[in-house]
Amino acid sequence: MTDIPRTGRIGVWTSALGFAPPSRARDVAAELEQLGYGTLWLSEGLVRDPFLDATLALESTSTLTLATGIASIWARRPRVVAGLADGLAEAYPGRFLLGLGTSHKFGVETLLGTAYGKPYTAMRTYLDEIDGMRDTVKSVLPALVPREDVPRAPRVLAALGPKMLELARDRSQGAHPYLVTPEHTRTARAVLGPDRLLAVEQAVVLNPDKAEARRLAAAHVNGYLGRDVYHLSLRRLGFTDDDFTGGPSGGASDRLVDALVAYGDVDDINRRLDEHFAAGADHVCIQAVGDDPRVIPLAQWRALAPAVA
Repeated sequence: MTDIPRTGRIGVWTSALGFAPPSRARDVAAELEQLGYGTLWLSEGLVRDPFLDATLALESTSTLTLATGIASIWARRPRVVAGLADGLAEAYPGRFLLGLGTSHKFGVETLLGTAYGKPYTAMRTYLDEIDGMRDTVKSVLPALVPREDVPRAPRVLAALGPKMLELARDRSQGAHPYLVTPEHTRTARAVLGPDRLLAVEQAVVLNPDKAEARRLAAAHVNGYLGRDVYHLSLRRLGFTDDDFTGGPSGGASDRLVDALVAYGDVDDINRRLDEHFAAGADHVCIQAVGDDPRVIPLAQWRALAPAVA
């Protein structure tokens, strides 16, 4: 199994860099490295491809690990992803991690314009094609045998349910769960076993005004409540229809918001990170939430940087 890059204990998950000019994305990556974050996770690009932003960030840093969190399997053919990921793994040894996921039906069909199939079956087939790519090239084009010394990029899967977690355990270096609780982290660790990377995303709002912080947290959670994949995941954790519609204006309940988003001051957020680590996480990547997801939340990242130590 390919070695896992050094992720550090705490990283940053963001979709905002894709909205910024490339030069700005480079500068932000360099500052995150200086602040002590171990890994920068880039979401599937809405404006720019995350592999491009990963390249820009790797060029401007020397120790920061870059990860896709996640690259959607519906957006690119397996051979394309294998070439991109393996190329980055060779160019920047030990600093690139391929995160693959099935995303959700709305995003795939609305934003990508692609039919959404059965997630588990689609992921398993996708991994089969990636892993068989070199053998296919050998059989079809024997004169163009790929170099055997090109490293395979390490990978993790965006896994929520038990079957996908088992696939992550058996076919990758670990799992990258999104929109989960420490209870899910505990369950994921039990499925993955002790030797797989468990890199958990955690949404945070650093704001001592608890009412304002909860407003931002609720808006973030409400944005996912129309996605079946998250409904299924949250139901497995004990949440019900009342939690999906029982909050203010028919949105997420306070119980659900409090479970999914850490908000308040630095100590409040640190307590949630510690809960994930106690439940078995190796790495937690914080998604700093604000009013506009296009705005790079540097102020929150800077204020939370001491928690990295």
